[in-house]
Amino acid sequence: MARTAIRRRLTWRLATVAANASEARAVHRLSLRIDGWDGHLPGQHVDVRLTAPDGYQAQRSYSIASAPESPTVDLVVQRLDDGEVSPYLTDGLRPGDQLELRGPIGGYFVWHAELDSPLQLVAGGSGVAPFLAMLDHHAAAASGAPVRLLYSARTLDDVIGHPRLERHAERGIGVTIALTRDQPPGWTGLSGRLTPQIIRERVWPVDRRPSVFVCGATTFVEAVADSLVEAGHPAAAIRIERFGDVRGARRDSGVPTTRR
Repeated sequence: MARTAIRRRLTWRLATVAANASEARAVHRLSLRIDGWDGHLPGQHVDVRLTAPDGYQAQRSYSIASAPESPTVDLVVQRLDDGEVSPYLTDGLRPGDQLELRGPIGGYFVWHAELDSPLQLVAGGSGVAPFLAMLDHHAAAASGAPVRLLYSARTLDDVIGHPRLERHAERGIGVTIALTRDQPPGWTGLSGRLTPQIIRERVWPVDRRPSVFVCGATTFVEAVADSLVEAGHPAAAIRIERFGDVRGARRDSGVPTTRR
């Protein structure tokens, strides 16, 4: 029975666009309705496939940015001017349009609300997408796990889901944003890249034994993971998900790895 369920989840199916709205500069939140959706865990991803009239197909992986409690499956899509898929997803899709999707995929880079140990999230750019799902699920499930998010973005306009993050901060989530390129007047957050010192100071201390999730571009997650290990965090407690640097295309590995 379980194997049947897995086959069904990995079968391509049609998703209908419920909404396509701006989430940050050059970033859209794509909300999809999927008949027979079996549900997902925060941290999982899906594959999206587009087929041209001549039969050419392009496929990309996107983290799910909505909580399991959401009536839609939401994806955060960063538009790349010379991208093969993202311009169509952000600019071409309208409510009622359909596209092919399969998933949810992945069982390692996921967070379970019944865990009460501290949760540390570290994101770079669009790597915040799976953490938006985790934070929304944390709220919906009324989890008692203390949470901190350390998020690196280029500018305030590039902060994905900023109003959502502010709401989570108001309910006690520790949200720290570092702007690497430009800071608005009066900015009181962090400026510049995440250094080993900043990481050591802003994440949960080692003796709190946090579960640590890191997501972003390959160079970002490698640097953050190295800093966490140098700070004394056990490698086995750090889960990382990276995407490639092929013109910024979302390249979810599909096989999140843990540094050992």
